[in-house]
Amino acid sequence: MRDIAVFSGSAHPSLAAEVCAHLGVPLSPVRVARFANDCLEVQLQANCRERDVFLIQPLVRPVQENLVELLLMCDAARGASAARITVVMPHYAYARSDKKDAPRISIGGRLVADLMVASGASRVLAMTLHSPQVHGFFSVPVDHLHALRELAEHFRGYDLSRTTVVSPDLGNAKEAAAFARLLGAQVAAGAKQRFADDRVTISSVIGEIAGRDVIVLDDEIAKGSTVLELLDRLRELGARSIRVACTHGLFAAGALKRLSDQPDVLEIVCTNTVPVPAGDHTDKLRILSIAPALAEAVRRIHNGESVSALFDAP
Repeated sequence: MRDIAVFSGSAHPSLAAEVCAHLGVPLSPVRVARFANDCLEVQLQANCRERDVFLIQPLVRPVQENLVELLLMCDAARGASAARITVVMPHYAYARSDKKDAPRISIGGRLVADLMVASGASRVLAMTLHSPQVHGFFSVPVDHLHALRELAEHFRGYDLSRTTVVSPDLGNAKEAAAFARLLGAQVAAGAKQRFADDRVTISSVIGEIAGRDVIVLDDEIAKGSTVLELLDRLRELGARSIRVACTHGLFAAGALKRLSDQPDVLEIVCTNTVPVPAGDHTDKLRILSIAPALAEAVRRIHNGESVSALFDAP
């Protein structure tokens, strides 16, 4: 592919390398330095002039460091006369800050979107945003991918005749319903109430669970408190088997171990939008690659083709 330059920040270079391998283009080098006063400096070490530049950087821990690094990469590409700058952001951590649900609270999802545009981003390629309205926070075009096809392809290897896809809450029920359609399965949803970032209650589950093979589907798993609470309800309702699936496997504060220690959880499936914490791997974990989907989206953006067509074919 001519006239394209792909750079990676520090957050997930292995994913960027995999995307470039599928595209058949080199991953251009980036130099990140730190001044004595702790400020970052970024240099893109390949020609950007009048080129289609793609910057790959999920916002993962340390989120603020990786965010500033991404903003500096955008600014460097703009200063180097890039024809277009596309931020490839497989995980947008600030998407959870998407509403004013308390007095005098910040809406970080919108603010960070404004920062990206102000730093030079002319397009954003995202994967499974936390809520649909986050798409509208950006004043530049956003191509919003999801990983439902990759997840569905994995689960089609099982007997799905008695399967129910369960969303932990009503907010994710639409995604769960779409996933259930891909599998030809039933769908259910939990009635969740959140009291703090790590404290939730699920009073009931709406849908058929007794004697069913359950796939719990969420967009991301951080501390895992929601899924663990849901597991209690599923056991009470007599689920036959339980598997857990998500797009973003953040697994903070030992969440992966807590989930894998549940004897009735047969499998935990996530994608590689974010790097799974080192040392947290378990025999129950399956990591699916979304690099082919990102690479195809990058190719279509570069060639001016439809990205939504990626979801049209079965």
